[in-house]
Amino acid sequence: MQRVTGIGGFFFRSDDSSGLAKWYQERLGIDLVPADYDQKPWLQSAGPTAFAPFSRDSDYFGNPAKNWMMNFRVESLDAMVQQLRDGNIEVTVDPETYPNGRFARLHDPEGNPIELWEPNRSQG
Repeated sequence: MQRVTGIGGFFFRSDDSSGLAKWYQERLGIDLVPADYDQKPWLQSAGPTAFAPFSRDSDYFGNPAKNWMMNFRVESLDAMVQQLRDGNIEVTVDPETYPNGRFARLHDPEGNPIELWEPNRSQG
């Protein structure tokens, strides 16, 4: 059986797509989609990825009107949280350390939930 090798893109609707793309670039370091094929796209670091559909009535994402939540791996959760807080972005750090690492939550300017994950060294 053929298998996909990773996520090639994440596409979603936005009320202000260029403004939101700029927010992700400035706040989380995600490069914008290249304007032409001569430019390089955002390159991710290799590591584990969770692909997990949730029950329609799950409260894991927070707002029940939101149908997705992006989880980004980070090298240092503490440094990323401080960077975001320095930019006046509210971030909630989960006080528990789990077997697979540490987590924090925030929302983009349109209220979309974002989870940050610092994997345990053995996880990725």
